[in-house]
Amino acid sequence: MPTSAHELPLEMVRNRPQLVPTILRTVFGLDILGEPSITSESFADLSPAELRCDATVLFDTRDKRTHGVIVESQQRFDSGKRYSWPAYIALLRLRHKCGATLLVLCPDENSARRCAAPIDMGHPRWVLEPLTVHPGLLPPITDPDEAARMPELAVLSAPAHADGPHASAVVSAVAAAIDTLTGDTGPLYHDYLRTLLSDAARKLLEDTVTTAGYEWQSDFAKTHIAEGRAEGRAEGEADAVLSVLETRGITVPNDIRDKVTGCTDIDQLKRWVRRAVVIDHAEELFD
Repeated sequence: MPTSAHELPLEMVRNRPQLVPTILRTVFGLDILGEPSITSESFADLSPAELRCDATVLFDTRDKRTHGVIVESQQRFDSGKRYSWPAYIALLRLRHKCGATLLVLCPDENSARRCAAPIDMGHPRWVLEPLTVHPGLLPPITDPDEAARMPELAVLSAPAHADGPHASAVVSAVAAAIDTLTGDTGPLYHDYLRTLLSDAARKLLEDTVTTAGYEWQSDFAKTHIAEGRAEGRAEGEADAVLSVLETRGITVPNDIRDKVTGCTDIDQLKRWVRRAVVIDHAEELFD
C-alpha cells in the first residue's frame, strides 16, 4: 500500500484518471478530447530501458487515441528531470502516435515554480514548459456532493484552503468525500491529508469526523467517531484528576501532569480521581 507523499498523488490518478483532465481544464484551461484511462507507466520496452515515468493517462475516442499525459509527482526540484521529462514526452508520442502533455504534481508553490522552468531543447523554438500544479492553484471545494464526485480533487485542494475563509465548508466537504470511499482508500486519503494540514485544520478535520448529526457510512469514519468519543471521555477524566489535586492545594509536577493527560485508560483515570481525594502528594497518585 502506498504511503509516501510522492506516491499518494499518483495513487489518486490511478484510482481516478478523470482527475487529470479535471486539473488540466481547471488550472490551465485545456480540454482534451476522449475518455481517460490509466495505462503502462514504463518505457522499458523502448531504449533507453531505464526510463520510467510515474504515471501515464491516455485519452481515447471510439475511433482513435487522441492524447497522452505523463503525470509526475515531484516533491522538490530535481535538475535531472530536465533531461528525462522531454524523453518521456517523445517516447509517449512515438509509442502511441498522438500528442503528449507533461503534468507535474507538486506539494507547494516554490517547488511548482522551480519545476515549471522552461526546458530549452537546443533546437530553435523547441522549448518544453512543464505544467506544474500545487494545491493553491486548485479551487476550494465546499459542496459535499461535488467533493464526493471527485474525492481526489477535494483531498488535493483541501490543504490550501483549510485555513481560509471557507475552512469549515472545505473540511466538511472533504470529510464527506472520504466517507464515500471503500476499502483502504478512505484511511489512506485521510492519513495523507492529515500530514499536509496545519494543526488547526487537522483539529477541525477530526472534530468534523466525530461530530454528531451526520450518519457516516464508512467503517473508517465510524471507527474515528468511536475513538474520538473515547478520547473525549479520557480527557474529561484526566481533567477531573488534576482539578481535584489543584483544588486541594497539591502541586502537580509536569511529569505527573503529562502522565495523567497522556493516559487513555478510562478505568485507570477513574481510580486516580478517587485516589486524588485522599493523597497528600501528587507522587502518591501512582502508588
